[in-house]
Amino acid sequence: MVSFTREGVVSATPEDVFRHWVDGEGHALMTGAAASSDARVGGAFDAWDGFIAGTWTALEGPTRIAFRWRTTAWPEGAEDSTVEVTLEPHDRGCRVVIRHEGIPDGQPDYDQGWIDHYLTPMASHFGGR
Repeated sequence: MVSFTREGVVSATPEDVFRHWVDGEGHALMTGAAASSDARVGGAFDAWDGFIAGTWTALEGPTRIAFRWRTTAWPEGAEDSTVEVTLEPHDRGCRVVIRHEGIPDGQPDYDQGWIDHYLTPMASHFGGR
């Protein structure tokens, strides 16, 4: 299993990032790809036009989001991975820390995926780096 931590800073408040992350329309604006969300613990979500699907396990606005997550490329029988996102005030906006654990071996580089498909589009949407 693969695990890693990735972080970045965006020019937004933790409240704005939290709200965008857990709302389907906001998530789509933030990442540039279709998403839907039932924003409650136990609620389902999908992102990136259905490539990602999961369940919210913690929604502690505006500082922490946790969820179980998988992609359509996951091997049959593989368990969901877990993701924890923490949002902290920063002098340039919001520090976003993503901890992703339990990715099945042999999967693509999801570490780089968080940069390319989340942190970079978020920085563009909100401003920052």
